[in-house]
Amino acid sequence: MSAEADGLITTHADGCPRCGWPGLDPTYVTYHDTEWGVPEYESRALYEKLILDGFQAGLSWITILRRREGFRRAFEGFAPERVARFTEADVERLMADTGIVRNRAKIRGAIAGARGWLAIEEAGPGFSDFLWDFCDGRPIQTKARRRSQIATETELSRKISKALKKKGFTFVGPTIVHAFMQAVGMVNDHLVGCHRHAPCAALGEAPRP
Repeated sequence: MSAEADGLITTHADGCPRCGWPGLDPTYVTYHDTEWGVPEYESRALYEKLILDGFQAGLSWITILRRREGFRRAFEGFAPERVARFTEADVERLMADTGIVRNRAKIRGAIAGARGWLAIEEAGPGFSDFLWDFCDGRPIQTKARRRSQIATETELSRKISKALKKKGFTFVGPTIVHAFMQAVGMVNDHLVGCHRHAPCAALGEAPRP
């Protein structure tokens, strides 16, 4: 069994040891090296990532990643204040947009999520704190050495999923929420030995902006 098949660390031509899941795709490698696992605290950015993870349901993340700029154009920069005002005409516009994944339920889910985001922001303490308070404001550090040791959902992701659904979000099942938590650094699931594990752990210990 190859290291990649077994979910172990792989060393690339540049000499960097990485988690195996990005493979050799340059877009995926850049995402792994610069974004995945980095703690994100900005409320709008968290909304964007959660919605994109919802669009990923049933697809691969690279499919969404390659269309991310198209999504950003279509959803007006994922500004929740704007998306919350989208109408059925906007839904039809998005269903005709070849730059995104055209799924009516997911598009409507993004609009409902924007309205839920606004409700959370208006009620306080804000969307960022709403999410980060589930892990006491600090990233959860894991020490897996192979992909098979990494959970696809946890009791915490189930709890957050339930809370988000109560706020009107859709496509936020426990598995999607856990993938979101990994991506925005709420959980540091870089494998031990990956060149990003220690830096992401250090970012998690840094003072929160």
